[in-house]
Amino acid sequence: MLSTTAWLFLSTFFGAISFASGLGTSCSTPLGSGSAAAGDPYWLQTITHQGTSAFNANPSSYQVFRNVKDFGAVGDGVTDDTAAINSAMSSGNRCGDGSCSSSTLTPAIVYFPSGTYLVSSAINTYYYTQMIGDARNPPTLLASSAFSGFAVIDADPYIPNGYGAQWFTNQDNFYRSVRNLVIDLRQIPASTSAIGLHWQVSQATSLINVVVEMSTASGNNHEGLFMENGSGGFMGDFAYGTGKNGIQVGNQQFTVRNLTVNNANTAVSGIWNWGWTFQGVTINNCQIGFDLSTGGTTQADQTVGSEAIIDAVVTNTPIFVQSSSASNGQLAGSLVLNNIQLNNVPTAVGVVGGTTVLAGGTTTIASWGQGDVYSGTSGTKTFVQGNIVSASKPSNLLDSAGRIFGKSHPQYANYATSEIISVKSQGATGDGKTDDTAAIQNVINEYAGCKIIFFDAGSYYVTNTISIPAGTQIVGEAWSVILAGGSNFASQDTPTVVVQAGEANSQGVLEISDIIFSTVGPGELLLSRFNGNF
Repeated sequence: MLSTTAWLFLSTFFGAISFASGLGTSCSTPLGSGSAAAGDPYWLQTITHQGTSAFNANPSSYQVFRNVKDFGAVGDGVTDDTAAINSAMSSGNRCGDGSCSSSTLTPAIVYFPSGTYLVSSAINTYYYTQMIGDARNPPTLLASSAFSGFAVIDADPYIPNGYGAQWFTNQDNFYRSVRNLVIDLRQIPASTSAIGLHWQVSQATSLINVVVEMSTASGNNHEGLFMENGSGGFMGDFAYGTGKNGIQVGNQQFTVRNLTVNNANTAVSGIWNWGWTFQGVTINNCQIGFDLSTGGTTQADQTVGSEAIIDAVVTNTPIFVQSSSASNGQLAGSLVLNNIQLNNVPTAVGVVGGTTVLAGGTTTIASWGQGDVYSGTSGTKTFVQGNIVSASKPSNLLDSAGRIFGKSHPQYANYATSEIISVKSQGATGDGKTDDTAAIQNVINEYAGCKIIFFDAGSYYVTNTISIPAGTQIVGEAWSVILAGGSNFASQDTPTVVVQAGEANSQGVLEISDIIFSTVGPGELLLSRFNGNF
């Protein structure tokens, strides 16, 4: 049905798009590093909220931003806040409860001011939801000693008596984010199975700045995160302490960045996958770093197919990587280790039962791998197990510790509300039909580099190129949409760029986060975002 072509910068959904080139900003008063005072709440809490869902049946009355305290949550660590939080999550005929498989018409930010929120059953997350805590003073979800439920935060609840049915199709469980939250399981008895997050998700999902505290008792049954299925996603900047497993995961493909696990029996339990990448892993005082189920070769018994672990520091852990079957080619899957620092780790790679594939100690593994290598066009493969050539990593792509450089999702926690400028307050409508091109460009021209430019929730229809200079920080709300349409974007032969980030021969940093870039066709809206469920 696509009858028009537009060139777009595509959002990564889970983080910021950062560019090192741009149109130079002419801001007379540069933004600086932020002026929020100690004790100030996060600007997202105090900014005027005027976000809308443009294609909701009742956009003027539908509430996008929901502060859980406005729904009755107390956050004193004593009052049971479960019902209030779930009310904030579900109000407004949102997509969930097993009756709606997916929809982008009911977005929501469920916001938690600083505090401790006692919960006695699961917080079931609805489709198209960002759960965000105060980035300056992250709040805690405290599971009560009588907690009843599959997990404290459940991204894909099982339907009671549903014979394994769940609210959402795991491969289509999009648009989910949890940020700036501590989940505390320590009041739950150590012998009771307890999970911080049930995170069965797919694309456009993220965990950012999440910590799970678990029991320290020997042999406890606490688990930071459990994922049994899904199709892709991102986790970054999160930590798990003690427990049976830091994370137990199975998913088609996933990217994990900045994972820390301390004092757990197993840091990462791999159930199955097609291919996962871990970068920036810290494991301290666990029994096993990565415990991988291997050997399955069919859909019925799929196990871990491929694991890449890059830039890891592992300390006082007897086994770094353990597979459940011998390392004999395809049956054991593919494993790549790159820049792995071991401190008192006797076995680097081993097999259940005691076979050591790669000895450890206190050493650095520069680049090691096992798996099938193909060359030429014949399709002939050779099983390789040992040191391999490392990918070239120029020094300007590495941080001070020699790891691949990365930048976390910007949240601008140190900035005051006065340092944020709303595009709706400056004349943009975000209603999906009014041409917001001029209003958006005017905001950027005036405030780039001077303010953080906030796109209130909405769909911003643009009919010409939006030019964004270096030094600009842009952040959306519940995945705000820049929606391109009109005759300027109608030619496949002479395509026009929708968003121009920088220009030739200029330099600077540009950040865009929580924004979706999309298009409309002539006379119709292309995406189901605008006409109902997927």
